[in-house]
Amino acid sequence: MVRRMTQRILVLDFGSQVTQLIARRVRESGVYCEILPYNLGEERLVAFDPAAIILSGGPASVHEAESPRVPQKVFELGIPVLGICYGQQAMAAQLGGRVAPSDFREFGRAFIEVTDDCALFEGLWPKGSREQVWMSHGDRVEELPPGFRVVAVSEGAPFAVVADDRRRFYGTMFHPEVIHTPQGAALIRNFTHRVAGCEGDWTMAAFRAQAIERVRQQVGSGRVICGLSGGVDSSVVAALLREAIGEQLTCIFVDTGMLRGAEAEEVVTLFRDTWNIPLVHRDAGDLFLGKLAGVTDPEQKRKIIGATFIDVFDEEAHKIGGADFLAQGTLYPDVIESVSFAGGPSVTIKSHHNVGGLPERMKMKLVEPLRELFKDEVRVLGRELGLPERMVKRHPFPGPGLAIRIPGEITREKLEILRKADAIYLEEIRNAGLYDAIWQAFAVLLPVRTVGVMGDHRTYDAVCALRAVTSTDGMTADYYPFPHDFLGRVATRIINEVRGINRVVYDITSKPPGTIEWE
Repeated sequence: MVRRMTQRILVLDFGSQVTQLIARRVRESGVYCEILPYNLGEERLVAFDPAAIILSGGPASVHEAESPRVPQKVFELGIPVLGICYGQQAMAAQLGGRVAPSDFREFGRAFIEVTDDCALFEGLWPKGSREQVWMSHGDRVEELPPGFRVVAVSEGAPFAVVADDRRRFYGTMFHPEVIHTPQGAALIRNFTHRVAGCEGDWTMAAFRAQAIERVRQQVGSGRVICGLSGGVDSSVVAALLREAIGEQLTCIFVDTGMLRGAEAEEVVTLFRDTWNIPLVHRDAGDLFLGKLAGVTDPEQKRKIIGATFIDVFDEEAHKIGGADFLAQGTLYPDVIESVSFAGGPSVTIKSHHNVGGLPERMKMKLVEPLRELFKDEVRVLGRELGLPERMVKRHPFPGPGLAIRIPGEITREKLEILRKADAIYLEEIRNAGLYDAIWQAFAVLLPVRTVGVMGDHRTYDAVCALRAVTSTDGMTADYYPFPHDFLGRVATRIINEVRGINRVVYDITSKPPGTIEWE
């Protein structure tokens, strides 16, 4: 029998772009947490049996007739509730307070004055202190419900933090989940541990044991096929399944010809030769290039790659006699996107990075052992399973591969040029000791040619763009501030060593929520 987490926090999603960060902060405090839509229904709410509930922010205005409402049952369960931004406003309005548009909107960094003691502030913010927070609101609470008291104010919010100590209901106008609120994670920990009384016993070692037991119970004596890409997610899935079911697992690695240099060899060496996992390696680069010939539209390229991948995978699965289960590296953000607030911010991003799901014709049941984890948690699990650090720390690489790093038609020549430039870029990043400080770095071969003089010869060659971003969740990102001498060294090497490129530029665009990167 798989032991359920005894203490769980429930986050009700009202559509904020940073709702995922609430769950991440709760889990960082050692407490298991899930996100469900605000309209989940009373039966499902009670069945979840949460130790406490957090109400997320959202884009709506409480005073509008069709705005989302908190299920009334939330306030009747006798458990702690924390409302964040819209969550605070909705709680206040439904419990007898008043919310209205503010003449003083607050977006970005702000400061609150702590006017009274509060369980949320214990050990963090003493009465009378002035603390930095991150605000994002155009409405504000203007009258408190019965039983509440104000414990902090800001210039634009007379009820910036409120508390009902008897019922253990709390509300903040600011967002403690974002890194721009320096003490926000500690404040959330106060809520989970001091207010809700959670012990913080959720660890990756415990998750590993439970995940292995769940896989064994689900699969039984059946056979499992795992689609291996060489990325972190599929690699961790393969390692976990190897430990759980051994020889019942077969991995299929479809080499699309769109991978970075030497990645195919690294995957085969690790999983077939080192770990002795049955691995089918299909080199289908020529097939994919043929299908992509003459295609320039980015969405069409993705669809072609996705459909071709499915066909090749299906063909290889039939060759080995089929299987009962298909293992996938579905992560918790994917689950949230499918069940949470309708039309959330990640739909376009999901389309951008993935090549498509497998069709119903394959008639296999899904095994998704990572569906409860965030990306950084997957890396921790990879270490628990003994994956090499180089694999665990590998930067995210989208399913369509280099095809979305080459705007316009994909050709063998362009792929080789980009692979060489990309390899030099990553090599220099590793040599400088910067790889682990960067979430994702890659080169792009732009559909632009420029005139240049190299030595005594005039050239007319391509432009290469370099991108590197820092992030914790992949939903938001900021460019990495390389020193000029580093960029100069990389540019010089690329121009000197990669025939076909005569100019290198560095992209310093940030990535706010809901956007995608280079096409």
